[in-house]
Amino acid sequence: MAPRNRQLSSTPLEILLFLNGWYYATYFLLEIFMFVYKGLLLPYPSANLALDLVMLFLYLGIEVTRIFFGSKGNLCQRKVPLAISLALTFPAAVMAAYYLLLQTYALRLEAILNAILLLFYAVELLLGILTLAAFSRYPLVNVFAISGKKPCVFLVDFSTPWFEKFEDTSIVKISERLCASLKRGTKIRIM
Repeated sequence: MAPRNRQLSSTPLEILLFLNGWYYATYFLLEIFMFVYKGLLLPYPSANLALDLVMLFLYLGIEVTRIFFGSKGNLCQRKVPLAISLALTFPAAVMAAYYLLLQTYALRLEAILNAILLLFYAVELLLGILTLAAFSRYPLVNVFAISGKKPCVFLVDFSTPWFEKFEDTSIVKISERLCASLKRGTKIRIM
């Protein structure tokens, strides 16, 4: 059982996700300006330029989704959004490696920016795995309550201080009252 009032969210992970969000916004704008620069001054094939720009916007979507799910999963102490964020770290790292090594013309500034992004990803992946392990160590316990014809499922976190104040019979009474007011199949989490 988790210690009383213990928060399992990772502050360093949240700080890194926040900083990565701002860094990626800056990175995206600088990449757009660098593509304009390369398109005007270098013999950049138009098909390659279009492909690189489309991939940059795809990369933007992946990164925004990854940061959103990572922050949501960390702050809400949810395993699934955090796992989605960790899974999206790999395509994001592949895109950073592409812009670091494989694009038609890679400037030195791009190499530096993408190396910093890969460093962010490595540290966030490590902290995300540790945070996910912490969430898995203290699982939620299902409490089933049936009131009349409406079965309900309540997810109760036994580490919260309010749970220690009640006996099992009180939880059942609370569950029966809540079941009577909910639609069939509704899931709630009491915190």
